[in-house]
Order: sequence, then structure tokens, then C-alpha cells
Amino acid sequence: SFAYFTIKDRLPQILTKVIDTLHRHKNEFFEEHGEKGVEAEKRAISFLSKLRNELQTDKPVTPLEDELPDAALWNQYLDYQRNLSNGNGEPSWFQSPWLFVECYMYRRIHAALAQNPPIDNFDVFKEGKAQNFFESQEAIIGLCTYFQELLKNIKDLDEKQLQEELFKLLQVSLWGNKCDLSFSAGEDSSQKCSLLESLENMVPYILVNDMEKLWSLLVNVKKNGTERNNVRVDIILDNAGFELVSDLVLADFLLASKLADEVYFHGKSIPWYVSDTTKHDFHWTVKQLQSANHMWMSRCGINWEGNLKKRAWVFCDHMFWTLPHDFSTMGGVAPDLYAELQKSSLLLFKGDLNYRKLTGDRKWEYSVPFHQALNKFHPAPLCSLRTLKSDTQVGLKPGQGEQIQASEAEWMISGKYGIIQFDAGL
Repeated sequence: SFAYFTIKDRLPQILTKVIDTLHRHKNEFFEEHGEKGVEAEKRAISFLSKLRNELQTDKPVTPLEDELPDAALWNQYLDYQRNLSNGNGEPSWFQSPWLFVECYMYRRIHAALAQNPPIDNFDVFKEGKAQNFFESQEAIIGLCTYFQELLKNIKDLDEKQLQEELFKLLQVSLWGNKCDLSFSAGEDSSQKCSLLESLENMVPYILVNDMEKLWSLLVNVKKNGTERNNVRVDIILDNAGFELVSDLVLADFLLASKLADEVYFHGKSIPWYVSDTTKHDFHWTVKQLQSANHMWMSRCGINWEGNLKKRAWVFCDHMFWTLPHDFSTMGGVAPDLYAELQKSSLLLFKGDLNYRKLTGDRKWEYSVPFHQALNKFHPAPLCSLRTLKSDTQVGLKPGQGEQIQASEAEWMISGKYGIIQFDAGL
């Protein structure tokens, strides 16, 4: 299965890169922290080398031994996996659910640093994320320029034109999700060309296209809203770099077009899946744009800093997003987060990992309704924007998946296809 190749090849590759990154920063750790920094680097590397060996030799997945706030939840989840195996021995790297061990690896990478001050705040993936941002520069300039031009006459657009612009920016945000460093094991995955020019050609590759439903939801919420009720959209982020910029443009469009009054962004509280957005990445990106020597890029950055200051935009990170649980358990495991999401008019879930957690990462029949696969997870109307990079997909028309499968064996993992899949909730 695709899961097997991920665990066998891609995860050890990612661990090797992490170890290499720490090696390369040895001098920097020494300059900043003296011998303590070097000692911490050595300890972290030895922890990670041991982890890589456990993975490659299919050792049992061991409980976390650190004192970090989420350790107890992780260890409860490991017990739950043990009970599932019906006494067939300990869950091991190759004999456990893919989603669980993949999340577990990133949590152990985090522990390797968190337990080794003074380098405990070092993000081993930071360089890759920054590189993706700089290498996508042309595409970012193209998008910022397009958006700033659009803002000049957004007041004059009629409803049909506003809808067209929303659909364009939703598709840019969808295809921006192709840039994924955990998927390419850290190889270059930047956005080289302008997506705006190629949107037309990519429409046939959107297997589920519920943009109309999103539009009518937003328009209706707006019409039925009272003065007191703010229309709130929440974006559950995926990758930093170009994808994040495409999400920020979409969010700003929602405000400028008055389709939304506030946007909440949900990022990761620890470095995660190589290129996922943390609080640092989020603010770093806005700062980079602000100080760019390109007029429209810096205009975007300045406006976005303003959105954050006046709290039209809010960034939040919750521990739940970096647990191995699928989202149907959120009400029980993180009731505070579930209650927060219930305040939203629309939840936009970006990317493949969020989709896997929405649907429980199961091998569903392709035509199972999305609503059913969500397994009672309905805090608010929600939509997944995702390019397919793992073999879980629901909500297709009968025969649609089988038809593509017949001509393209890799269709579910190539990132060539996408979905904009909506569920109205209860």
C-alpha cells in the first residue's frame, strides 16, 4: 500500500534530513549557547538516530516519556491501539494504523528537541519552509498583484462577478495545496508558475466541486445575519509557503467582499509534517511580505498586519491538531476547541492530513457520502479543500473513482486531482 512505502521509505528519509539539519547548525548552537548547545545537539541527534532505527526495524511503538502537556493523551491513545490489537502483541511501526505512526513520528521529533534545552525552540523544518516561500516568489508576486488590482474596484463588482472571484481564489487555495514538503520528503515543492493562468485547465481535475454550495451558504448567512452576528470563517491551515499566502489572500477577499466579518486561522502548536504552518511561520510570512521590495507584496503584508491588529484576523493553535485522533473524537478529547468551532459560519479544512482526520483515514468505498464518513463531526458547515495525496476519498459519483483508477493507478496519491467538498452539517 501507499502507507507501506511512506513508512518504509519516506519517513526514514525525513528523519535523516532532520538529523542532517541539526548537524549543520552545530556551529550556530555553539555560538549561541556554547558547549551546552553542542551537548544538546548531540543528545537530540542520538535520540533521533535511535528513533530511525526503531522505525526501520519495526520495533514496538513505545509510550512517550517526556513531560510535555500532551504526553498523557498520546499514551492513552497508544493504550487504545494496544486494546485494538486484541492481544496480538504490541503495536509496532509497520503493524499500526498509518495515520497514528506518522503523527507519532513527528511528535517524537518534537520531543527530541523539547527535551534538550537550550535548543528546545529550534524548528528543524524552518529552513525548508522559508526556502519554499522564497522559491515561490514569482507566484506570490503574481497572486498579490492580482489581488491588489482586484481590491481597487471590488466595490463595483456585482454578485455574479464577486462569485467568480471567490471561485478563482478558492481554486488557487486548493491547488496551492500541491506544495507539500512532507509529501516530497523535503524535496523542492515550491510553486513556480502563476496558478491564476492555469485554473481553467485544472477544472476537470476537481473531482468534487461544491463551490456553488459555499457561495450560497455565505450569501445566505450574510442576508439572514443580524447586526450583532458576525459572519465568521475559520481556516484550518495546512502548509506554510505559497499555500499559506493563497489562504491569506482568500481570507482577505472574504473580508473585502463583506462575505465574512472575521477569519480565524488554526495552525499547529509544534513543528509538524515538515511544512505545516506554526504561529512563527504565520507571523514570519506576514512580516516577509510587509518588508518585500515589491509594491503589491508589501501592500498585502501591511494590510494583513492591520487585519491582525484590529482582530478581523485571529491566529490560534490548539494541541488537538497535533494529536493522532481523528476529528470525530474532538468533542470528547478537546471540547473547548469543538465549542470554539461551533461559533463559526463556515470551516475550511485545508489539505490532505485534515481530510484523513475528517474521514478517519479509512479505506472507504469512493461513493460513501462525505457526511457519513465525517462520523458525526459537525461543529459547523464545513468544506475540505484538498489535493489528493493519500488513498482515502469519499463522496464521488458511482463509478467515478473506478473509472479514473482504470487509466491512472496513482490518481489518489499524485496530487494531480483535487476536491472542494462541502458538508452542511446537521
